[in-house]
Amino acid sequence: MKSFIKPRIVISKCIEFDFCRYNSQIIRSPIVSTLKPYVEFQPICPEVEIQLGVPRDPIRIIEQHTNKKLVQPTTGRDVTDAMQTFTQHFLASLQGIDGFLLKSQSPSCGTRDVKIYPAVLHSAPVRREAGFFGEQVLQRFPHLAIEDEMRLQNPVIRQHYLTKIFTFAAFRSVKDKASLQRLLQFHTENKYLLMGYSQKELRILGNILANQEKQPLPKMFTEYEHHLHLAFLKAPRYTSQINVLNHTFGYISKELSAAEKRFYADLLEKYKNGQIPLSVPVNLIRSWVIRFEQSYLLPQTFFEPYPNQLLDIEAIKASEVRDFWK
Repeated sequence: MKSFIKPRIVISKCIEFDFCRYNSQIIRSPIVSTLKPYVEFQPICPEVEIQLGVPRDPIRIIEQHTNKKLVQPTTGRDVTDAMQTFTQHFLASLQGIDGFLLKSQSPSCGTRDVKIYPAVLHSAPVRREAGFFGEQVLQRFPHLAIEDEMRLQNPVIRQHYLTKIFTFAAFRSVKDKASLQRLLQFHTENKYLLMGYSQKELRILGNILANQEKQPLPKMFTEYEHHLHLAFLKAPRYTSQINVLNHTFGYISKELSAAEKRFYADLLEKYKNGQIPLSVPVNLIRSWVIRFEQSYLLPQTFFEPYPNQLLDIEAIKASEVRDFWK
């Protein structure tokens, strides 16, 4: 069984870890519950950290004359400075983090759907954007995997998030060893996964490893990490995945019967038309890779980018996926 490095994820404590919401409740998330054995979570509640207590009166973001404040309407308490101070100190202390999983709609932790009000009381929200803590996370760590628990219910977003955190965790382990041989192995094993995400960044990463400019190893790791993050900014398009499938199929096609080749072509067409999920043709090719003992393809992360125990039904239409990262 393939082993995976545990990703290190900062998570809102109210999601499956503590009854620390404003109303003393906890957010149940089957996804997070399933992830616990495979992820090293670091739970945090910014609102509790600034001594708002549990239970507590809700807070909201108020914007007046382009100046945003974090206010507790029932008491009139302004906790803007306290939240900013905590956030700056906490985020500056983080090391070796692979991603964040934050509470949606929270005025502190939300990353995109937090209500912004024009007045403390008796007003409707004027728009939605990031909360105070979430905004700083996005600014300081734009390259990492950052999502909220509601968006992870979408299978496309979830698959992309899981792929990112486990790939970044694997790279972190390689980086800690500071070994060129380990970096070359990492690149080789992730070649087809990277091809599906960004052929442009795959070429750049290959050039970095060629090191024609004779860069020192720390510089190589820095540049490689930067472009690895760029490669994973968006989920791969289904056409790119088809390209990878065909590349890997080419390694074993000469060993297959005409009927098996037709069966593969039929599955590929069904995937293209959104009738089956990506896992179907992927696992078909993987079975042939195992059968014919293709040593180059066996360790490719394209076939298993994260633990199989985290797989679920991909109830999506593969060719009509919206871009959720705009």
